[in-house]
Amino acid sequence: MSMKELQSKDLKYIWHPCSQMKDYEKFPPIVIKNGKGVFLEDINGKKYLDAVSSWWVNLFGHSNQRINDALYKQANSLEHVIFANFSHQPAIELCERIISITPDRLNKVFFGDNGSSAIEIALKLSFQYHQQIGNVKKTRFVNISDAYHGETIGALSMGDMDLYSKVYKPLLLDSIKVEGPDCFRCKFNKERSSCNAECFVNMENKIESIHEEVSAIIIEPLVQCAAGMKIYSPKYLIKLRELCDRYNINLIADEIAVGFGRTGKMFACEHANISPDIMCLSKGLTAGYMPLSLVLMGDKIYNAFYDEYNTMKAFLHSHSYSGNPLGCSVALETLNIFEDENIVEANKKKSMYLRRKVDSILKDIPHLGEYRQIGMIGAIELVKDLKTKEPFESEKRIGYAIYQNALKRGVILRTLGNVIYFMPPYVISEDEIDFMVDVAKDSIIEYFSNSDQK
Repeated sequence: MSMKELQSKDLKYIWHPCSQMKDYEKFPPIVIKNGKGVFLEDINGKKYLDAVSSWWVNLFGHSNQRINDALYKQANSLEHVIFANFSHQPAIELCERIISITPDRLNKVFFGDNGSSAIEIALKLSFQYHQQIGNVKKTRFVNISDAYHGETIGALSMGDMDLYSKVYKPLLLDSIKVEGPDCFRCKFNKERSSCNAECFVNMENKIESIHEEVSAIIIEPLVQCAAGMKIYSPKYLIKLRELCDRYNINLIADEIAVGFGRTGKMFACEHANISPDIMCLSKGLTAGYMPLSLVLMGDKIYNAFYDEYNTMKAFLHSHSYSGNPLGCSVALETLNIFEDENIVEANKKKSMYLRRKVDSILKDIPHLGEYRQIGMIGAIELVKDLKTKEPFESEKRIGYAIYQNALKRGVILRTLGNVIYFMPPYVISEDEIDFMVDVAKDSIIEYFSNSDQK
C-alpha cells in the first residue's frame, strides 16, 4: 500500500495527539515502517534523524538489540499478572535497582502506566498523607509559572500553560500558581550560572502566607521542558527543599522528562543534591519501548498508610497494567545499559560536542535570542526583537514551519513554539550531531529567507 493510501486511511480513522487535525489536510502524517539507532524510516525508504527521541522517551536508539532480546525473553515467560496480592521477579528487581540509584529518603515504589498517571498518584498520595496524620487543612497544591505536568485533569491542574489548559479551567483543581524562574528574561538581571536564585523570593513570600493549606509543591527539576526547555539554577531547588522542610510541605519532583541522564546526571535533583518527598519517573525509564511509570516516596509517607484494613488508610489506587512484567524487564535492561556502558559519563563528551557544534553555527542563526543547554538537552530560542527579547506572535507558527523544513531535510525537530530543541537518543554519533545541527540551522535560515521577518 502506498504512502498516500495509508495516509488516507489514517486520516479517516485516527485522531492524532496534540494536533489540529485540519493541518493534516496539507501536511499529512508520515507513515513509519521501521527504525534503527537514531533514524526512523518511512514506507518510501526516506530516513529521518529522531532529534526529539520520539517525544523524549528513546534513550538508546530504535530497535535496540539488547532491549529487544529482554522484551522477547520476558514475553515468552510472563506477559502480565494482576499486581494486587501477586508479584514477580522483574518488578522486585526493578524496584531494588531504582531505589539504589535515586536520591535518599526514597525507598518505596508505586507503579503507574505513564507520566500523567504518576502525577495523579503523587497528588493523591500527598493529599491523603496529610489527611491521615492530622494536617486536614493541607488540601492545596502549588506550582510555578509555565509548568507542565501532563494532560489528565489532576496533572493538567498543576500546569500553567493556557495552550493546554485554558478550555478546561472549569474542570481543574484550584492550584496555586507562583511566578517561577525565567532565566532568559530574568527580572532580577542575573545570569543562571552565577545567580543565587533571587527569583525564589516569589515562592518564599507566597508560601509564608499560605503554608498551612499547602499539601505539596510540584516542580520539574532544573528544566521546564514543555515551556521551551527553560533551564534554571539548581539553587532554586535547594531553597525549595529548605522551604518545604520548614513548613511540612511535600516536595514532588516531576523527573518524567528530565530523569535518566538527560541533564548530565542520572536525575536532575542531583544537580542540587536534594531529595524530594515524592519523585515521578517515566519516559526514559523504558528507553522508549513500553508505557510504565514509577512514583517513589519514603517511609514518612508510606507509614501514614500502613495500618489495619478497617482503618481505611490504605491507598486504594490501581491501574490494570500496574507492574507489568514486560515494562519492568525493559526498564531493568535500560538500567543495565546505563551501568554496562557508563552512559552518564559517556554523555558528557557528547554533550560537550553538541555545545561546540551549536556554538559554531550560532552566528548564522537569524533572530537568535539564546542558546541554552544542559546535558543532552539543547534549545535555540528565536525572538522577534533581540534587544527586548520580544517573542514572535504564536499565530505565525514559526516553529511549525521550521519543523516542516527540517523534515524535508531528514530530521525530526518537533519545536516548542519559537524554540527549536535537541533531545536525541544517547546513541547519536558526532557525525549525526553535525547533521542534526546543520539541518536545524538551514531550516531556520530557509524560513527567515522566505518570510517578511528579516
